[in-house]
Amino acid sequence: MLDFTVSLVLLIVLMPVMLFIGLAVKLSHAGPILFRWEILGRGARPIRSYKFRTMVPDAEQLEETLRAQGQNEMTSVYFKMRDDPRVTSVGRILRKFSLDELPSLWSVVKGDMSLVGPRPVRLTEAKHLKDWHYSRFVVRPGLTSPWIIDGKGDVKDFDTVAASDIEYIRTWSLWHDLMILYTTLLYVISGSNY
Repeated sequence: MLDFTVSLVLLIVLMPVMLFIGLAVKLSHAGPILFRWEILGRGARPIRSYKFRTMVPDAEQLEETLRAQGQNEMTSVYFKMRDDPRVTSVGRILRKFSLDELPSLWSVVKGDMSLVGPRPVRLTEAKHLKDWHYSRFVVRPGLTSPWIIDGKGDVKDFDTVAASDIEYIRTWSLWHDLMILYTTLLYVISGSNY
């Protein structure tokens, strides 16, 4: 109920901001306003969620080339690159303040995602998962995760992310979720994301 209520209120309150962002994305670069990402939900079941598009339209195809060139700053599953050439100029601003994530609030309202939970894994990344990583799929993926407290920009190994997620699930409490949300808010306001 907390996920549903908070997400619905945020969607309503932030609608003017989201309309402005959508217009900025559309006018700045050719391609769709929203990025449709296929992710693994609870039970590793494929679900669809949306973000504001921050990259060129063929970004996922280019990712394979960048991975092959050894450009991934993370090990294995997630792909992270500080100066990612696929990111558009408006996309850099949206990512810096995590504004690209706002449409994903609808996935929380629908019950596919939670405000706090393990960071989503895309279907295209699933081939990099190890067997023990699947323990993190017993709960819904979150808009924010324990990774934020661990120091998102400093963690480079997905095994560390997965271990943090599994520990979060094992020791879950509402208080811990509230602390993660508070830390996320400070992180977003600071513009520390990239």
